[in-house]
Order: sequence, then C-alpha cells, then structure tokens
Amino acid sequence: MTEFRTEKDSMGELQVPADALYGAQTQRAVNNFPISGLTMPRAFINALGLIKAAAAEANQELGHMEPAICQAITQAAQQVQSGAVDAHFPIDVFQTGSGTSSNMNCNEVISHLASTDALFIHPNDHVNMGQSSNDVIPTAIAVSCVLSVTRQLLPSLTDFVSVCRDKAASLQDVVKTGRTHLMDAMPVTFAQELNTWASLVETNIQRLQDALTRVSQLPQGGTAVGTGINADPKFGALFATKLSAETDVTFSSMVNKFDGISAQDNITELSGQLKVLATTLMKIANDLRWMNSGPLAGIGEIELPSLQPGSSIMPGKVNPVIPEAMAMVCAQVIGNDATIAVAGQSGNFQLNVMLPVIAYNALQSIEILSTATHELAHSAIKGFKVNHDAVSENVGKNPILVTALNAVIGYDLGAKIAKQAYREKRSVLDVTLENTNMTEAEIKAILDPIKLTTGGIEDSK
Repeated sequence: MTEFRTEKDSMGELQVPADALYGAQTQRAVNNFPISGLTMPRAFINALGLIKAAAAEANQELGHMEPAICQAITQAAQQVQSGAVDAHFPIDVFQTGSGTSSNMNCNEVISHLASTDALFIHPNDHVNMGQSSNDVIPTAIAVSCVLSVTRQLLPSLTDFVSVCRDKAASLQDVVKTGRTHLMDAMPVTFAQELNTWASLVETNIQRLQDALTRVSQLPQGGTAVGTGINADPKFGALFATKLSAETDVTFSSMVNKFDGISAQDNITELSGQLKVLATTLMKIANDLRWMNSGPLAGIGEIELPSLQPGSSIMPGKVNPVIPEAMAMVCAQVIGNDATIAVAGQSGNFQLNVMLPVIAYNALQSIEILSTATHELAHSAIKGFKVNHDAVSENVGKNPILVTALNAVIGYDLGAKIAKQAYREKRSVLDVTLENTNMTEAEIKAILDPIKLTTGGIEDSK
C-alpha cells in the first residue's frame, strides 16, 4: 500500500504520497482534476525549470536573493529541465485555467529538491520570488513553443526541403503528365513538382520565423495582472537576458506585459502558421498518395517504399502508410488550432483562463509536425521509385499535348485532334499528321516533352 505524509498549505492539511517531491497544492490539484489523464508536455515542464532558474539568477543579481538560495534553486531547476523528475508533475491538463496548479507544482518540486536540513527553500517566497502564475505560465508557453519550433520543427522542415531538392536533382529531365482538376494537363517534370513542394515548405519556414519574433517577447515580470507588483522593475529585462544566455535563443521582455497576460494572440498566431504548414503537408501527402495509387488501376507513376503489409486479408497489398500518417497529423493540427483559437478568446479582462490547453495543443502540433515531416521526407519521398515506362507512355498519349500546337493550327483544329486521339487511343503525333500539312519532324519539334515543361518560365528551383 502507498504510504503517505501530511502536508499543509493555507487551506489546511492533507495526505500526500510519501515519496512525492510535491506538496499540498499539487495534491489538491490532483484530487480536483481527475479528468483526462493527460499531463503537461515535457517541453512545457522543461520551460518551467528554465524560468525558475533564470528568475533566481535575476533576483540574486538584483540583490533580492542570497547566493546560497539561488544556487540551490538553480541546481534543483536543472533536474526539472532534464526530465529526471517528470513523474512528479502529475496534474491534468484540464485544470485551473491560469495554470496556477502547474506553477505551484514546479515551485513545490524545486522546494523539495533544493531544501536541506541547513537551508529551507520556500516554494512561494523563494522559488516564486518576483513571479506570479499569471506571468509564469504564459512565459512557459512562449518559451516552450519557441524552443520546440527552433530546435525541432525548423530543422525538420529544413531537412525536408533538402530531401526534396536532392530528389528533384535526380529527376531533372523526367517528364510526367501534369494534372489540373485531377484531369490530364500539360506535362511537368518530377523536378518541378518536387521543387514546388520544397518552395512551399520554405515559405512556411519564413512564416514560422516571423511569428517567433513576437512569441519570443515574454510577459515575465508583469506578475499578477501586468503591473509588475512584487517584482523589481528591472526583473523582466534581466530575466530575459538570463534565459537567452541559458538557451542560446534570443528572448526579450515584452514592452506591455498586460498583452502577454491578458491575451495569447502571439501563440494563436503561431498556431495559425502551424495550421498553414499542415495544409501544405496535407497537399504533399495526398499528391504522393495519388501518384502511388494502383499499381494497376490507379495513376501508378511512382512506387513508395514498401514498409509493411497493407491488408489482413489481401496478400501482397502495400499501402502508402507514411503519407496517410502525415495526413492524420495535419488533421490533428488543424483541430488543435481550432481549440487554440477558442482558448485564445478567453482572455477575460486581465488574464487568459485557458492557458494549459493552449500549451498542450500548441506543443503537440509542433511535436507531431516535426516527427511526421521527417518520416515523410525519409520514408516516402527520398526512396520512391518512378515507374518510367508508365510515365513515358502516359505523356505520349496525352491528348492535351495538342495545346502546344494551338499557335500553328488553331484552337478548333487542336480540339478536334485531341478528341480523336483520345477516342482512338492514338498519339497526338499520328492524328496531327493525318489532319494537317505539318511534317513529322515539325510536329516532334513542337511536342518535345522536355520543351513543353518550360513554356518560357524559369525553373522553380
């Protein structure tokens, strides 16, 4: 049976597991919110640890905290950052809207880790010095999102672009049938298609980087409502400097700290950019699924790497599992953005009161986009094989090629040739020879597939 110890706070005594590093306020939250079993993300807990260490260092430098207390807090906060004590952060995501429970959870854990017989570290007076849950939690959301995007998502997206560019270089002159409305259109090269994917993701990288310039402005130092009560006026700026030095990422102190406490517009904007990225990746994943469809009754232009059996009843069937997983990730991110948009509206007067769910959804979106994008690049795009025979045959029979002859034979005759070629399952070349005075050499010169992919437009790379 679990053994307990007695802890107390301003509301009285209660039982806490004997081996728990947290205290009474955390236990009250555990008791009050047995809702989902979902706890705050690792990245968020890491951010709390970073915040507590930077706050202690700032308070010491400003002359408000003794060096021994600062050292004890920073050492304990490093354990919080490392993940070594994550089991002692048990509070449900669906808790008090300010995230006060999670802030006090961190304060209590650090207090227990840092205190000795000779030195007691108080969770409020020391660990939470110059702070309020109302500025700590918004700051933790911002810090965790900035670090996760910077360290996980942007490198994954940059790698994705590189994989697409490399694949494009290997398929520079391979022409395929273009498609609009899912119907045959003028030819394109595989390189043009892959370079377009790369370009789309590069633009998403720029959007995210722009959003981070605002997310990295922190409300820490605004304390309870934005006025900075109980914090040194120099605390916010010095805190941002300490945090920047620790993370090697530039953070700054928000000019109007009311903004970052009463509203979560910057995170809502970031989530919106994550949604845009999700729509881009959904498009790419679905393009891959269509191109891979078949192998006999579909488009069958490419063969994705075979990763696992695709059916429990149909032997030999292999499915495009990585693009499917990517599509589901994108659907989740779009849903997360809707949650964040609703939560972002809940800034009642001086405090947003849906902070934990904002943190959970934003960080989940960043994490699953980071990992799924890597898999899409390395387990789908990098290794797919082109079905050259089918691709070449489809290009040759494509009646839309007659478009290139419009300037010579006119639209009406071109339409007649296209319809006849399609109806009789013959090449545009043969039908054009029958219906015009052009020579075979003249027609071939105009219908050269690789020339048709330029159209006077520079390569998209």
